[in-house]
Amino acid sequence: MPSAAPRARRGTTQARRVGQHEAGRPGAVWALPAALYFVLFALLPLGFAVWLSFTSYNGIRLAPPRFIGLENWTRLVADPVVLGSVGTTLTLVVVAVATQVPLGLLTGVWAAGPQRFRAVIGALYFIPLLMSTAAVSVLWSSLIDPNFGLPNALPFLFGDGNLLGDKGSALGVVAFIYLWGATPLYTLIFQGAARTIPLSLYQAAQLDGAGIVRQFFSITLPQLRNTIITVSILIVVGTFTAFDIILILTRGGPDNGTAILPFLMYEQAFVSFDLGYGSAIAVVLVVLAAVVSTVMVKITGYADMAGTQEGI
Repeated sequence: MPSAAPRARRGTTQARRVGQHEAGRPGAVWALPAALYFVLFALLPLGFAVWLSFTSYNGIRLAPPRFIGLENWTRLVADPVVLGSVGTTLTLVVVAVATQVPLGLLTGVWAAGPQRFRAVIGALYFIPLLMSTAAVSVLWSSLIDPNFGLPNALPFLFGDGNLLGDKGSALGVVAFIYLWGATPLYTLIFQGAARTIPLSLYQAAQLDGAGIVRQFFSITLPQLRNTIITVSILIVVGTFTAFDIILILTRGGPDNGTAILPFLMYEQAFVSFDLGYGSAIAVVLVVLAAVVSTVMVKITGYADMAGTQEGI
């Protein structure tokens, strides 16, 4: 009867050969599925949108796209609605980053601690993650209704109650709803990152006499720097592609005050059936998002991020 030792040695040798064979494969082979997915569902649609931006097309197959040169782009540059939409989009992006990052950071760090009733409060706080965008929009539409919602019950706080009747307040309502619905996700990200910070750092700080506030700014924030950058980029990308709440709640009003670029693209392409002009707006949206994301990567050092726990 053969002994188990030779079989074990043969198995070890075979595993070593398989490992060496796999290690010798070029990295491009492993990246091929993701590369094909990116080409099929990102580059090709983007290229098609660029081509459509030079055509006149209503989306009906019986009338194929007609090449019109730079007509859509000339119209876009002179369109005050598009120019105003660019400013509205950038404003919403800045407000989203300035509100969602601090709130997600603070709640995430708090949720990572041993506080009493943390699990119960956390479960209630994460309810927005379970709701669809349509449900969130309908919910807040009822809550801010000037006749039957909170403005009618609290006139001293909301004035005339027509929150969606003014450009500034309407954009503020949209930003608040995005904050309410998106922050729990970033809280989870910060919570997971905060739990990876070694307790020995806080114990050493306590021995040196550092309080909670000093520990937060000297330990927690530096350790979560990479997470803060990542979450900020996620918020930027998410805000540039969000239009669902605006579609359901404000329809871009009042007077195009909440008409961000994704909504304007949808209105032109699928409501007015002007896919050529809508594609031009889509290309502007992609370029603007790419520029903002690239600037953030360069400024924050995202491309050179390294582990914050090296050597611990």
